[in-house]
Amino acid sequence: MPADVVDSVLADAVRLGFLGDLPPAVHRGHASAFVPLVAHSQGHVVDLGTGGGVPGLVVAAALAPRLVVCVERRARRAAFLRLATTRLAPANVVVEAMDAATLIAADRWVGAGAVTARSFGPPAVTMPVAAALLALGGVLVVSEPPTDDERWEGAAEYGLELVERMAGPPRIAVLRRT
Repeated sequence: MPADVVDSVLADAVRLGFLGDLPPAVHRGHASAFVPLVAHSQGHVVDLGTGGGVPGLVVAAALAPRLVVCVERRARRAAFLRLATTRLAPANVVVEAMDAATLIAADRWVGAGAVTARSFGPPAVTMPVAAALLALGGVLVVSEPPTDDERWEGAAEYGLELVERMAGPPRIAVLRRT
């Protein structure tokens, strides 16, 4: 997938207020950092709170034909993601327009090889959702703020183990489902 096509979709997301006002190439670069971290996991990828398309659409474009499920509870953003998939033409994307808790309660997309999250929520929100979706051995790949190295100290409670922390930019944590 050409970078200019992805950047065009991300530019629309910025214009609509679904992403911060950084240039599309910066958003694409951040999302691209997720790709090698999920590439070796098995099974589908679930992106929590995909919003304007990152990292979900970027991961899907890079890992096609691997299935990527973009979970977005806001109807307007989910509609944007559906339209974006027609522009990007990745047949490997499913957009779920629902809250992640509803997705889990419906027993949909559990057993994921990887879960990604860029701005889904704090660890206390992200960890239980990711743990419920991940297969054993699956990875949670999540963006981190510039500081706060103690964010994942409760991971074991959810059957997660911090296995890697990238200093960045972007700062990313990788946790494995044990």
